[in-house]
Amino acid sequence: MVMNIADEKFERDLIDNRARSVAHLFIDRVAKSGQDEAYRFPQGGAWKSMTWAQTDTHARQIAAGLVALGVDAEDRVAIASSTRLEWVLADLGNMLAGAATTTVYPTSQLADVVHILTDSGSRVVFAEDTDQVEKLRSGREQIPDVVKVVVFDGEGDGEWVMTLDELRELGRTRLEETPDVIDDRVAGIKPQHLATLIYTSGTTGKAKGVRLSHDCWTYEASAVDSTGLLNAGDVQYLWLPLSHVFGKMLLCLPIQVGFPTVVDGRVDKIIDNLPETQPTWMGAAPRIFEKVYGKINTMMEADGGAKLKLYRWAVEVGTKVANERADGREPSGRLAIEYKLADKIILSKIRARFGGHVRYFISGSAALNKDIALWFSAIGLPILEGYGLSESSAAASVNRPYLGANQVGTVGWPLPGTEFKLGEDDELLVKGPGVMQGYWNLERETAEVLTDGWFHTGDIGEIAESGHIRITDRKKDLFKTSNGKYVSPGAIEAMFKGVCPYASNLVVEGDGRKFVSAIITLDEDAIAEWAEKNGMAGKSYRDVVTSDACREMVQGYVDEMNLRLNRWEQIKRFIILPRDLSVEEGEITPSMKIKRRVVVKKFKDDLDELYTD
Repeated sequence: MVMNIADEKFERDLIDNRARSVAHLFIDRVAKSGQDEAYRFPQGGAWKSMTWAQTDTHARQIAAGLVALGVDAEDRVAIASSTRLEWVLADLGNMLAGAATTTVYPTSQLADVVHILTDSGSRVVFAEDTDQVEKLRSGREQIPDVVKVVVFDGEGDGEWVMTLDELRELGRTRLEETPDVIDDRVAGIKPQHLATLIYTSGTTGKAKGVRLSHDCWTYEASAVDSTGLLNAGDVQYLWLPLSHVFGKMLLCLPIQVGFPTVVDGRVDKIIDNLPETQPTWMGAAPRIFEKVYGKINTMMEADGGAKLKLYRWAVEVGTKVANERADGREPSGRLAIEYKLADKIILSKIRARFGGHVRYFISGSAALNKDIALWFSAIGLPILEGYGLSESSAAASVNRPYLGANQVGTVGWPLPGTEFKLGEDDELLVKGPGVMQGYWNLERETAEVLTDGWFHTGDIGEIAESGHIRITDRKKDLFKTSNGKYVSPGAIEAMFKGVCPYASNLVVEGDGRKFVSAIITLDEDAIAEWAEKNGMAGKSYRDVVTSDACREMVQGYVDEMNLRLNRWEQIKRFIILPRDLSVEEGEITPSMKIKRRVVVKKFKDDLDELYTD
């Protein structure tokens, strides 16, 4: 990366002079951009807008209401809701009150909710609807620290449960009595005060609370801002779960930079909403990109004929251009002419499905298949893959959209102010202002992963000469076959999703066994379309995925993937489950990470049969 002294000084100044807290950052943004649009959200079948000044009014009322309920500085206040405007306002209210937001996935099972609320000592819980309230009621005896539940959609009971409007009215009264109550709270917030308690996904055991300070978030916002990725003219589309660290970071960025954010957590509405809201960028998990890639390619395959040939030609030309740009060159000569034509007749029409204004996507939270990433670059919608964990306040590294900077298959350069190095067994270690203070009430576990400020990520990786970071797998996920060969299951699982457009999940097994096998589940929507075109319209999901025809189709994709793998990595046998993995069955986390050990243990008998000759 070539950077001049002026660029380095700009980065340092922006980061060194960052706000003291998220609350201070928000107040500064309101002062600078009060009448500008802050948030856009669905309401009554239309899109409504809220300015920064209006957001400030709502957030201050919520904050004052929390103060009136007895919430003190750094007290934990939980939010159990899907992504929506009220989540944003509640979190801002927490920040202005000097409280710390504890995040709870709305899909979490009661035992997990009880663990998070009791472990954190949360005093108040914002609940999305009556379903969340009833879940809390059923565990009320186990969460004695919770003095009040504030429901977004639903009625209060005059005792333990109150509505958001009732909390705001309580806040208005408090502000009338003590006008400076919130300004006084904000003045007392220090950079190292607790801002967020985010619980790990619990893929390998009980979820641990990650302590993230205000300084973690203001650093993240200023560091991303210093890269020049975003500007005040951007429009963000935000659907990611705000209970996830990635989602929380995406709340901080607009406060830092000043662009508006479209907030709508309904995943099934994303494709419909993009043309309506016309965002310039969006953060997402790989599953969204996998589904889009699979859907468009299966549609084109179904059309066949000249249309399919034209599509393949356009993507081939786009891929050449993407590779040129990755090498630091703009296309020229015949390639430039072909690309202009391909873009006009095919590629621009695909981009129009995303609103026509997207400059790039940002992918995080899991590995993105290289073929899928390259396809998006080929159609003119580059994906900037980044890397981070709850323990690093989300982004620790990210690719850049400049010529030669976005290297598919890597997670980019470290954010300014963040360092990487390789530890034992090539484990990635990360250090910087975004790294957590430690795990909540877990001193031994904290000491195991934090050494002299270096966080042991548990990920195996490489650092290229260019400075790009590459993740190869989770240290705990690597296994050895009985033949003594190490296998990286994560890499195989990501590869399969790029090969098979019908894949939902793949769990690779083979630890101590003579060959590698897999558990496969198929995407319900995609396989329904396949069934319709293959004489099985109207049949149940179970009947379709357990049919000989479906197995033959999946076998073809497994064979295709095996051609790319070393002999000892190849999937020799597999099971197709008659249902997908689910949060409800405890097989995946609310953030859609596979609980590998749980899945392998649950289906051990089926897997054992694969090894019976």
